[in-house]
Formats: sequence, structure tokens, C-alpha cells
Amino acid sequence: MNDTLREEIDALKAEHRRLDEEIVSLSSEPLYDQLEIARLKRRKLQLKDQIQLLVDRSTPDIIA
Repeated sequence: MNDTLREEIDALKAEHRRLDEEIVSLSSEPLYDQLEIARLKRRKLQLKDQIQLLVDRSTPDIIA
């Protein structure tokens, strides 16, 4: 895996963690915005899919 790809994956993972922290923070408030939390969760899932796509693309196929 090249350095550029590794940096991109690391940046996406950092954003994923930040969103997770934001969701936990918003959920702990007495009157939290359910729509905002749903939007953040959707974005988090998109990031997870994007990370997995990049990891899969960087892993060579092994022919058995």
C-alpha cells in the first residue's frame, strides 16, 4: 500500500472517529436532535464503506 493511500485511509478513519464522538456527545444531551444524529450516522456509514473500498482496492488478489 502506498503512502498516499495510507494517509487517505487514516484521514477517513479519523473523521469516522470524530463523527462517533460527536454522535455520543449529541446523544447525551437531554433534548438531542434526532435528525442530526441520523445524518451523522449516515455519513459515518458512508465513510466506513469508503474506507473498506480503499482497503480492498489496495489488497492484491491471491489466486489459489
